[in-house]
Amino acid sequence: MQEQGFFYRDTWVEIDLDCISENVASVKKLLPENVDIIAVVKANGYGHGDLKVAESALNAGASYLAVAFMDEAIALRNKGIQAPILVLGATRPEDVELAVKFDITITVFQLEWVKAAQSYLPPDKVLTVHIKLDTGMGRIGIRTKDELTALVQSISNDDRMAIEGIFTHFATADELDLQYFEKQLDLFHDLLSVVKERPKYIHCSNSAASLRFPSTYFNAVRLGIAMYGLTPSPEIEHELPFPLKEAFSLRSRLVHVKKLDKGDKVSYGATYEAEEEEWIGTIPIGYADGWIRRLQGQEVLVEGRRVPIVGRICMDQCMVKLPHFVPVGTTVTLIGKQSNEFISVNEIAQKLETINYEVPCIISSRVPRLYKKGGKIVVLKNYLLPE
Repeated sequence: MQEQGFFYRDTWVEIDLDCISENVASVKKLLPENVDIIAVVKANGYGHGDLKVAESALNAGASYLAVAFMDEAIALRNKGIQAPILVLGATRPEDVELAVKFDITITVFQLEWVKAAQSYLPPDKVLTVHIKLDTGMGRIGIRTKDELTALVQSISNDDRMAIEGIFTHFATADELDLQYFEKQLDLFHDLLSVVKERPKYIHCSNSAASLRFPSTYFNAVRLGIAMYGLTPSPEIEHELPFPLKEAFSLRSRLVHVKKLDKGDKVSYGATYEAEEEEWIGTIPIGYADGWIRRLQGQEVLVEGRRVPIVGRICMDQCMVKLPHFVPVGTTVTLIGKQSNEFISVNEIAQKLETINYEVPCIISSRVPRLYKKGGKIVVLKNYLLPE
């Protein structure tokens, strides 16, 4: 693999951009023509890489991007992204001038915040905002009609601010029990009733709602986890209108192979003991890379076969029990497909007793991201040869 000459370790992530494009395009076909897609690329594109994910999503039919914080939005602008970007989280009032400078849309959710921000706005510029309503998520957002009326009036009276959208976020759209989801949707409709002039965008659908509930589309949906080919939750997998294509793979290589005698031990604490002669392989990935100690015992793929991680996972390395001698340099797949076997992000999430969202996000930035298109590696991210 010649591209690996651009970095200096035998562990990497592969992101299949075709999968991201196909997931976005499939959702686009599902939606009515007047419904836009806001592609959520926060947290470095859920660990996949913000820039290439953003470009793929926009090319596949998304018209807007969303991130969590101002820093993420500015980073995209500095990388050349010109599409509209919405900051979903809180922004400091004193930073609104930066938002105007970089043409970034800000979420507002509090009258006091608006009054504070107005003191920092330049006289000849316009700050574009979306109003966040808290219908039951309990994070940030306006909760009552009176609050919303006062907020809209305060913004409307200032020519330096423009309301482009109003939105909320569902807490249980990915569950089979729809009672709380329906309660949130009803409250959203109720709060919207006091807004006499509807802004350009009304949006409440996350990935789960976008895939399940056309009644929540309004005129925009926010596509997050499904864009990356991951199911919003295992319990609704049978309800998906089309198969999602997982974009994230994690691979490494054997850097050392040795034969152990019966009774020999492996790794910290000597918790693993060979029951007979065994071949043990070492791979250069550990908990500093996000491959945390709880994954001891998890299987990986070597020569298309499942083999277990043995002994405690170290900061930078872990060991696997091989079925026989395997040459140094052999590819190890920790997440993804190898031959006819597949280890999904969901499998790793189940082992960690968490959700699939968390898995690609915890694979640290010191693991280089490679990008595939048309089955070939096309781009490396931030791992270039020194000048």
